[in-house]
Amino acid sequence: MKKPHPLVSLIPLATLIVLISLSIWIFGNDALMGSSQISLLFSTALCVAISVGVYKYSWRTFEEEIINTIGNSAIAIVILLLIGMLSASWMLSGIVPTLIYYGIQIISPKLFLFMTCLICALVSVMTGSSWTTIATIGVALMGIGEALGISVAWTAGAIISGAYFGDKISPLSDTTILASSSAGTELFTHIRYMLFTTIPSFSISLIVFFIAGLALSGNGETHIEEYTSHLASTFHISLWTLIIPCLTTILIINRIPSLVTLFVSSAMCAVCALILQPDILYDIAGDHNQLSLLKGIIVMFSTSTSLETGSQAVNELVATGGMSGMLNTIWLIICAMIFGAVMVASRMLESITLTILKYVKNTIGLVSSTIGSGLLMNIATGDQFLSIIITANMYKKAYQDMKLENRLLSRTTEDGVTVTSVLIPWNTCGLTQSTVLGVSTLTYLPYCIFNYLSPLMSILVASIGWKIYHTGEKNSKKSIGT
Repeated sequence: MKKPHPLVSLIPLATLIVLISLSIWIFGNDALMGSSQISLLFSTALCVAISVGVYKYSWRTFEEEIINTIGNSAIAIVILLLIGMLSASWMLSGIVPTLIYYGIQIISPKLFLFMTCLICALVSVMTGSSWTTIATIGVALMGIGEALGISVAWTAGAIISGAYFGDKISPLSDTTILASSSAGTELFTHIRYMLFTTIPSFSISLIVFFIAGLALSGNGETHIEEYTSHLASTFHISLWTLIIPCLTTILIINRIPSLVTLFVSSAMCAVCALILQPDILYDIAGDHNQLSLLKGIIVMFSTSTSLETGSQAVNELVATGGMSGMLNTIWLIICAMIFGAVMVASRMLESITLTILKYVKNTIGLVSSTIGSGLLMNIATGDQFLSIIITANMYKKAYQDMKLENRLLSRTTEDGVTVTSVLIPWNTCGLTQSTVLGVSTLTYLPYCIFNYLSPLMSILVASIGWKIYHTGEKNSKKSIGT
């Protein structure tokens, strides 16, 4: 089918950005309740109308791409439901309350942001999953930050920065494996090469969070006594609950499938709740009979729950959404997948990218355009996995023509896609993390230091020609001219 003109191809994308911006401006955090979904579907309809009316595309072309895209995203949707179940069960089984109870007494407010970023990085490297890290230890750290009087935006930024550092370089990470395989790079070669941009970016991020911690620690009002007393009176605080995070980590390290790991961890939490938190289960079940405990577990997994702890701040902290709390996110993700599918099927994304490539003349231009295209794909498709595949495949020939190694393509793709996905409000990552942490994407965006330093560092490294070689010059110190 005929490829649309680049300016025409920008119309649905520009329309989406304008409509989403208006939606967020008018509805704020409630934009996820429907207005953002309508914005995506309207932009989708516009794309289809242009393609069918002007370029004579058939509806069948779009239908097949939509079916294929949503089918490929089915596992991610199930994972989102299980993450909702996991985060609720970690809270109500006492794991998160125990972590908060001891954490606010151990961690210094001045070092909190620094330690938060570092802890999330270590957990994410071990697990290979930013989503799991944020849904578990991240939720606990949000509670600790609130108790210590630290801004929720800064706390969320530190959590996300650390989690995506691990997601980016862990050999267990789906995105790391996908980026290396899409570009044709050996996995550990890809990881080692990423260190040249990732370590400087993460080091600067830690310095920023350290300085910010020193500046912010005296500004907020601490609530340590309030949180510890009300948590202890509501939950059975016990270090035995921490066995579950340890067992979950073992499952992940042994590369047990994500669906199995999330479900098994939630099941272990149910057992833990039966033993240590029966009063909580009776409370959320709403009655006290032989079936109340079973009813409480089902409610914990599936629906929103709230507990009366005697403190409004703690009430908000321990409230959970369960699987139903992820439904608005899933609704928006499906709409984003549909928009991405029609943009691909109409060849509009291809038209935009090929136009950019016409103006690429050197290494800096190629790396910069790869970063920019990765961000564009995150905006247009709403999914980091699809963005990685499209970006790597569209630029593979360009890197080969300039005799650049595949590892530069795989690193640049990950620098441009993996870490920026969480900064897009309607991307699967941005939606998931804002839902789990309870902080809107636009609120935490300025504080995700690592996530926007990484692409900038990738361009900087390319501009000075550091460790960028011609094909076959792996052991050479001669870099490509910029």
